[in-house]
Amino acid sequence: MYDIDFVIMWVDGSDPKWIKEKLKYQMNTEVPDELVADTAKCFRDWGILQYWFRGVEKFAPWVRKIHFVTYGHLPKWLNVNNEKLHIVTHKDFMPDGSLPTFNSRALEINLFRIPDLQEHFVYFNDDMFLLREVSPADFFVNGRPCDCSILSPIYPARFGTAAIQVNDTEIINDYFHGFQMVKSNFGKWINPKYGVQLLRTLMFYPLHQMFGIYEPHTPVSYLKSTYETVWEKEPEVLMNTSCSRFKKKDNVNQWLMRYWQLASGNFVPRSPKFGKYFDLGKQCPDICDAIKKQSRHMICINDNADIDNVENVERQLTDAFNTILPEKSGFEI
Repeated sequence: MYDIDFVIMWVDGSDPKWIKEKLKYQMNTEVPDELVADTAKCFRDWGILQYWFRGVEKFAPWVRKIHFVTYGHLPKWLNVNNEKLHIVTHKDFMPDGSLPTFNSRALEINLFRIPDLQEHFVYFNDDMFLLREVSPADFFVNGRPCDCSILSPIYPARFGTAAIQVNDTEIINDYFHGFQMVKSNFGKWINPKYGVQLLRTLMFYPLHQMFGIYEPHTPVSYLKSTYETVWEKEPEVLMNTSCSRFKKKDNVNQWLMRYWQLASGNFVPRSPKFGKYFDLGKQCPDICDAIKKQSRHMICINDNADIDNVENVERQLTDAFNTILPEKSGFEI
């Protein structure tokens, strides 16, 4: 049996020291429009992180260790003495010459360097929350990551993720032939677990190259060895992103490693209904309803820069989480 670790990154966008350093480098750097437009939702804290820890303790008590990646600041309520908690600062794992960084993509592609990280780990964004009991087999089966391999066209939206998806996909197409990739692992790509989403793959798999993979917005199961393989193949590209202090259109991100696992057939099919993605700006009532009813194993609560009544939204989220996770976890003081 193998141990499984969880990794989560968090930033306190209100930390004066962090803000001062960020502004210092912004003044000396041409910051892309996409970062300026994305700033509000990237660094806003909704005050619900404690429910992530409560969810892990209640619904995934089998996890070996939680690696909490941070610039250096910590939530005031965090119990740093919890034996399962490993606090990781950027300097603990980032390559020489890459710090300081304000680029989550740079951090993501170097997660495999975290000291004491297990071969099998699950990467969570801080907007992904467990709502039900999960087992190790929800993330890994026979040592292989669980995921859904579904072909899907890349949607080019301004300030979206299309550029990063294209960059990741270009590299995959250098190493894998689209049609052969599906044919070699036909039962994994053409699998009934994907439900109606399977139609996407059936429509596009005869093409010679892959032009996009469906993103379910759920925690990603990774093998540390996958990171090592991709870094061995593409060190220049990955180091370029690692040294980008702010997001740039030529960056890659951790999806490159996910795509590599899928393209190489090193995964086990999992239903995309394992989790559900929500837009906080448009679906706050639906999010609160999903939390209270525990309608999925996990949800992703994506922030939206257009939210006006922040205090009201935060109160609704807190009330909803308190219905299923009212008690403090061992990760709280």
